Amino acid sequence: MGTETGTKAPGAGPVRVLDVTGAEYRRAFELFLAGTDEKPLTHARLGEVVAGLDRRRMLLDVGAGEGRTTAYLARHFERTVAVEPSAAMREKLRLACPEALVLPEPVDTAEPPGPADLVHLSHVLYYVPPADWLRTVRRVLDWVAPGGTLLVVLQNPESPCMRMAAHFTGVRYDLRPLAGQLAAPGPDRAAPQVTCALEALDLHYRTDRLDEAVDVAEFMINVADLATVDPLPERAELAAYVERHFARPDGGYAIGHTQDMLTVRRSPR
Repeated sequence: MGTETGTKAPGAGPVRVLDVTGAEYRRAFELFLAGTDEKPLTHARLGEVVAGLDRRRMLLDVGAGEGRTTAYLARHFERTVAVEPSAAMREKLRLACPEALVLPEPVDTAEPPGPADLVHLSHVLYYVPPADWLRTVRRVLDWVAPGGTLLVVLQNPESPCMRMAAHFTGVRYDLRPLAGQLAAPGPDRAAPQVTCALEALDLHYRTDRLDEAVDVAEFMINVADLATVDPLPERAELAAYVERHFARPDGGYAIGHTQDMLTVRRSPR
C-alpha cells in the first residue's frame, strides 16, 4: 500500500484478463491484501462461528488460496484439510499451514477424507457457472458432518466492488436465491436438513495511489470471466470510474467490497 498520495498513470490499453495461476494475478492479490481490512474483520467473525460449533474435529477449507484464513482457523481444529487447485497458491498455503492435508483437485472432483465440522467455501463460486451453484454447494454440503456448519462467502451484489464489475462486465453475483434453494430436496435424493442465515460484512480496500487503486479495481472485476467480455473496457475507463466513485475527499481511494456470508447448519441427524 502506498504511503503518499500518487497520481501515477494507471497504464494504457484494455484491462487485463488475469490468470489465477499467473504472476500478474498474484501481484494484484498481494496488493489487495496489503490495503484491505478483510482479514481482521472476517477472522473476527469466523472466530465467533467457530466458538459456536459443538465439535472441532476437522476443518475443510475449499478454495484455501494462500492459506492465511486456513491457518487462522486451523488452530481451533484437531485436523485441517484444504482444497486448492492453483499450484502457485498451494506453495504459500503449505508455508502458512504446514500441518494441513492439501488436495490439489477443484471442488467438483475433490474427495476429502471425511466429514468436517466446519467447511469454508470462500470466493469459489465466481469460478462456477451460476446454473451449477446449487449442485456444487449440495456436493460440498455432503462433506459437512451432522451438526456441522458450511460457510459460503461471496461479494454482496450491491457492494461498490460488485456494482463496478456489473458496470464493466454485466456480471453480478447474488447468494440470496441459493439460500432459498438449499433446504429443498435434490433431484434424486433428499437434501440434508439445514438452516440458513445470510449476513453482510462491510469491508474496504484503501490506498493513497491511483495506480494501485486501478490495479486492484482490475483484480476485482476479474471475478467475471473477462475472456467472454468483448470488447474489454479500457484501463483509462476503469481509472475514470475509480476517480469518480472511489476518490476520498481527504485524498486517496477507498473501494468498498462488502461480502455476504451464508451460514448453512446441518441438523445433528
